[in-house]
Amino acid sequence: MGRKKAFALRIDENMMKALEKWAADEFRSTNGQLEWIIRESLKKAGRLPKGNSDQSEPSE
Repeated sequence: MGRKKAFALRIDENMMKALEKWAADEFRSTNGQLEWIIRESLKKAGRLPKGNSDQSEPSE
């Protein structure tokens, strides 16, 4: 994966709690879980840039 870019994300408190629990259940950081969700969505939509489709887990 290329360089990472930081950005602010505003998210509903209840959604954030659910995301944090999901991440903990899968032994990922919250950030790692967000990366995984986004990567899977991009893959499913056929929009993942070439060269990134074979990476399964983000490095944390």
